[in-house]
Formats: sequence, C-alpha cells, structure tokens
Amino acid sequence: MIKNFSIISASPEIMGGTPVFAGTRVPVQTLLDYLKAGESIDDFLDGFPTVTREQVIAFLEEAGKQLVSMVA
Repeated sequence: MIKNFSIISASPEIMGGTPVFAGTRVPVQTLLDYLKAGESIDDFLDGFPTVTREQVIAFLEEAGKQLVSMVA
C-alpha cells in the first residue's frame, strides 16, 4: 500500500471544491454512491480508471477508523 499520500483533496479550482480522490477529478461521493447501490469496488474502478485500488482501500480504511473513533 502507498504510504504518506493524500487520499482526498478539495480545491475551488477542481470540481468547485468537491472532495475528490487526490490527483483526479472523481468525487469521493461517487464511490459511496456506487457502494450504496450494491456495486463493487471493481465496478467503480472500471468506470473511473484514474482512481487506484490503493486510494479506494485507503479511503475506506480511514473512514472506518474515523467512525470507530467517534464511538470509542
């Protein structure tokens, strides 16, 4: 897994400040929408080849950690 990289970024110049996967123009919300609709990570990656599997896994791991720390 890639270490020491930004998972997401937000800039007014890219997608109007919408949080996107770093180095892409793909909104993080798009991944969440795919997963909510029952699609797989592979389906998402097929549709958005600029996002890497490592970015998706890192995002999901970090989101999980954040949620657990909120209730722990």
